[in-house]
Amino acid sequence: MANHILDIVRDLLAQYGYIVVAIALLLENSGLPVPGETVLLLASFLAYSEHSLKLEWIIPIGIVAATIGDNIGFYLGHRGGRPLLNRYQKMFRIQDEIVARGERLFEQYGPATIFLARFIFGLRVIAGPLAGVLRMPWKKFAVFNFLGASLWVTVISLVGYFFGSEWDTLLHYMKRFNFILASVFVLALVVMWWRKRRAAMRPKSGGPGGS
Repeated sequence: MANHILDIVRDLLAQYGYIVVAIALLLENSGLPVPGETVLLLASFLAYSEHSLKLEWIIPIGIVAATIGDNIGFYLGHRGGRPLLNRYQKMFRIQDEIVARGERLFEQYGPATIFLARFIFGLRVIAGPLAGVLRMPWKKFAVFNFLGASLWVTVISLVGYFFGSEWDTLLHYMKRFNFILASVFVLALVVMWWRKRRAAMRPKSGGPGGS
């Protein structure tokens, strides 16, 4: 099944080239569960193996599409609010834990979460809409959104290009990389929660009878 999907994406890239890259990244970053990362990797692989696409075009097109996509997601989240987010979760069967994790990251790191979430599939899809729902200031969102898009597109494109000769191995390690990065985020959240809980349990100084 996975190989069949890759064949379809490869055929689309062969026929329509950069348009497929732009549409895939635009849709994924606006909040639709489209495999934009895989499309970007495959496009960069084709630039390496068949020279049907050019890496110097893939990167800027990808950055623009990802940046615009996240801004669309932000606008939709800002306008639709929590009710839209709830309908969105049900429609695409997005787990409550993914949204809750995103909310905790926004609470802890603010706009920097937009930058970090680019590298985690589940969070990358919902980061823009969730930032809008949580009423993040747009100017801060726009800055971190562009920086995150620039780094993410550039890194993924270069990985797909320079390791293109080992396509199956590349996909395997990209999945492991996403899993490890997500695990690090979860571990960081647990540590922060434990520290807050520990601080809250400490006896407060002062009060009645205190000096």
